[in-house]
Amino acid sequence: MNQENADATVDSPIPAVIPIELAEGYRAWYSTRLGGNSDATYGYANMSSRQGDDEWAVSCNREALDGVIGSHVYTVYQVHSGEVVLMDEIEDKTKMTELEADGIVSTSDEAFGVFGADCLPVLLVDPHARVSGVAHCGRRGLMNGIIEQTVAAMEFKGAHREHIRATLGPCICGQCYEVGNDIAMAFEEKFPGTATITQFGGAGIDLEKAALQALKKADVLQDNLVDSLPRVAAATEYLTPDPELRELCENDEEGSSSVEERMNLMHNALCTRENPLWFSYRRATLAGKDVSGRMLACVSPYKSE
Repeated sequence: MNQENADATVDSPIPAVIPIELAEGYRAWYSTRLGGNSDATYGYANMSSRQGDDEWAVSCNREALDGVIGSHVYTVYQVHSGEVVLMDEIEDKTKMTELEADGIVSTSDEAFGVFGADCLPVLLVDPHARVSGVAHCGRRGLMNGIIEQTVAAMEFKGAHREHIRATLGPCICGQCYEVGNDIAMAFEEKFPGTATITQFGGAGIDLEKAALQALKKADVLQDNLVDSLPRVAAATEYLTPDPELRELCENDEEGSSSVEERMNLMHNALCTRENPLWFSYRRATLAGKDVSGRMLACVSPYKSE
């Protein structure tokens, strides 16, 4: 690390993170694009080192996120699979980033999470058994049963399905996720009612609806679902005037340079393509970019006072 970077570490920005009370003693956290060291190409608070971003910037972003959450956030190498890692059974957790999986289950007091830039993070906890889990749900992951496998792994570690509480994080919505007819019909066959016609006029799919079907199939009760939208919508309204968000919209080349215009076009604050707070691979691609950053959706236990 050169002296300039070393000096910058002292005044490193603090990531803007949205917390969700998932259950007694557990919080979900969604990192946004604000409060980081990356440049606008990657979104200021890119949390993934696998996107070609500056390693120093990502390291500072992750350390700052750990500070906000109060714990190091462990992650895995996501491959759109149905594979789940049992975090408690890994002796050297620093090696977790080398494990190919899309779900993590834990009974420990450590934080863990999954990356996202359109894929849906689903965060789960049984507060009675003190078992928590997180699933990275892209189209292929949902087809591969990642939610069902994560719930099964939680049950293996002592959770009871009727006690599991879950919330769905930011993802690309069904009106924005265009995939083509063949993919949409294959998805529809597994998850009836999830095929869409997007705002662009082509065939799309709804990841959120599919995840809700998978949670129901896994016997997670409807009454135990926590809605992230109210907190996210409130945070979006609060952060809209933020100078850093205004600057990011002016420089990310992913849409209008006006944050007001982007917000006026937004229908769903949880949609990663529509809400400029979130990273979106699809939004970046439509803008002609070949890179985009990643958020982290995390679960962390805390001690109730």
